[in-house]
Amino acid sequence: MDENGIGKEVVDAAIAVHRELGPGLLETVYEVVLVYELRQRDLCAFPK
Repeated sequence: MDENGIGKEVVDAAIAVHRELGPGLLETVYEVVLVYELRQRDLCAFPK
């Protein structure tokens, strides 16, 4: 996957998380859920 493809997947994941959770939560909540979403898409470099 090229850089544009990776960028598109990351943005798509962030939008999916925001649509599911909505606004108003703490940043750490979004971070945890985004890492989970990126792992589901095999894009996360953070250790499990």
